[in-house]
Amino acid sequence: MAGAYDDRDGFIWLDGEMVNWRDANVHILTHAMHYASSVFEGERAYNGKIFKSREHSERLRRSAEMIDFQIPWTVDEIEAAKVEVLAKSGLSDAYVRAIAWRGAGEDMGVASARNPVRLAIAAWEWGAYYGDAKMKGAKLDISKWKRPSPETIPSHAKAAGLYMICTMSKHAAEAKGCSDAMMFDYRGYVAEATGANIFFVKDGEVHTPDPDCFLNGITRQTVVGMLKEKGITVHERHIMPEELEGFEQCWLTGTAAEVTPVGQIGDFNFEVGALTRDIAESYEKLVRV
Repeated sequence: MAGAYDDRDGFIWLDGEMVNWRDANVHILTHAMHYASSVFEGERAYNGKIFKSREHSERLRRSAEMIDFQIPWTVDEIEAAKVEVLAKSGLSDAYVRAIAWRGAGEDMGVASARNPVRLAIAAWEWGAYYGDAKMKGAKLDISKWKRPSPETIPSHAKAAGLYMICTMSKHAAEAKGCSDAMMFDYRGYVAEATGANIFFVKDGEVHTPDPDCFLNGITRQTVVGMLKEKGITVHERHIMPEELEGFEQCWLTGTAAEVTPVGQIGDFNFEVGALTRDIAESYEKLVRV
């Protein structure tokens, strides 16, 4: 599948029905378009099976609750819809996007309690998120934007509005020839990349930021578990910017990113070392079981 995302062949599950891809549209006065009342999930299917699919569906519903709406489909119904989408698409390896939002209705101000909640699920082919960086290591800029305090936003929801500064940061990074940007949090600690969690290696041990003000990714949790099973010490903690100079290896994790080595963050360089390659290979084997 190729071309603009609004002009492709195929089908999208929309509010309980399979519709032609080009007909999966919303009204211009959809509340989510104006006020970001939307949550989503990014998932990958390998050999016809979505990795940790149910965990994603459960998080989708939790995210909606965090931004004050209820998705009128159960986890089981969402799971069945994803299976239907994969079957209709004819894809065995695919990226799957589920999105729920407040639609157009009686309300068109900040409040939107009377508007219907809608749900769509699409799937398409999508290769490596960072291209050849999976082999040689991604180059990251350091964003001027910081992940905000959980007192100001529902930071553990996978909500569309929370990605605005991520888009801005990634655009700025790409303009500098980088693949992505690393963000600090509101206190100045190392946080994450724009759409992926981050890990570091020093003296054979792994250090990763405590996700107390940003999304604790499903892939992140998977990789932490894999490392512990391998007997590798994992420190989930606050990481200061000055510590970057002392780390030897670095990688990113996310559904789209999978496990991607990092070769450079700003002026700091990292080797694509044995542990990074081992965890990337182990993750690839796990998702294809």
